[in-house]
Amino acid sequence: MCEVSRATGGSLRTEETEMGSSGGRAVLSDQDRERYHRHMMIAGWGQEGQEKVKAARVFVAGAGGLGSPTAMYLAVAGVGHLTICDCDSPELSNLNRQILHNDSRIGVNKAESGKRTLSELNPAIEVEAITTRIEAENVDELVGEADIIVDCMDNFPTRYVLNECAIRKGIPLVHASVWGLEGKLTFIHVPETACLRCVFPSPPPQEIFPVLGATPGVIGCLEAMEALKYLTGVGDTLKGRLLLWDGTDMEFASYPLKKDPKCPACGGERAGG
Repeated sequence: MCEVSRATGGSLRTEETEMGSSGGRAVLSDQDRERYHRHMMIAGWGQEGQEKVKAARVFVAGAGGLGSPTAMYLAVAGVGHLTICDCDSPELSNLNRQILHNDSRIGVNKAESGKRTLSELNPAIEVEAITTRIEAENVDELVGEADIIVDCMDNFPTRYVLNECAIRKGIPLVHASVWGLEGKLTFIHVPETACLRCVFPSPPPQEIFPVLGATPGVIGCLEAMEALKYLTGVGDTLKGRLLLWDGTDMEFASYPLKKDPKCPACGGERAGG
């Protein structure tokens, strides 16, 4: 059963943020400069980019197959405040792909288990675990002041709730899904792009689907990269494009996405059109 609970802690962050979290920058310590040295060597990233990452607040919805690699790579990248939200607990059948957890965590809430792993990977960041089920009535409060939402869910009803929250708050939503050896990924930021409802007007049937553990590993890493590119301004995100990955043939393809002017979530004035 999902319980309403928030847990924070274990943060070694002592430096003050110079500006607000959205578009802000934080002061790097000597340890930060050493830990993230390879990041700062990337063209356009530098110290300023890493300061933006440290000042950022990212909301990861789901601590399962996609949420595990996404959250892990956001954590080791130095995202200053990382919120991971999941109301379920890992089962043995999850452990082929949900690498935030292990056998000793079976029965422990996934967000709490994920927080333990993430805090061990990078004790210099703040990790918040939320064990509440995401619903239309509470999503705005749960997401709070996040700069970006990363959708790592396994069902479309919750994804639609996150989509509408992102529209209301004017923040991006990185969406991804997996099936077997295939994955999909896009970067949504209304009104610049189509929203999730434009792309997927109705949800697919809810069912247990096949998945190789490496598949969400690939797609989750790409979700983390999309979020980090947005936060730093380095590179181009998948705005207006849907990326498809076929692991069977090891091929990538991308397709343009168009807004639906009659979309119930972002159409008309809500989309700025």
